Amino acid sequence: MPNGLEIMKAAIDDFKKIQDYMILAREENAERTYAKLKDEYLSLKAILTVAGVNLTDIDKMKE
Repeated sequence: MPNGLEIMKAAIDDFKKIQDYMILAREENAERTYAKLKDEYLSLKAILTVAGVNLTDIDKMKE
């Protein structure tokens, strides 16, 4: 069973990955894909914020 640090690392990794996909979707004008990714991005951002993670350096989207 993963501990809290492993869970947090997985969430941060997912957050970074989602942002990379959002950047690609925006470059390709994939509006529906971008919108779906943004939903996931906002959910992960909320979870990480509540968990006290400083997103200043890792939040590329700033949304």
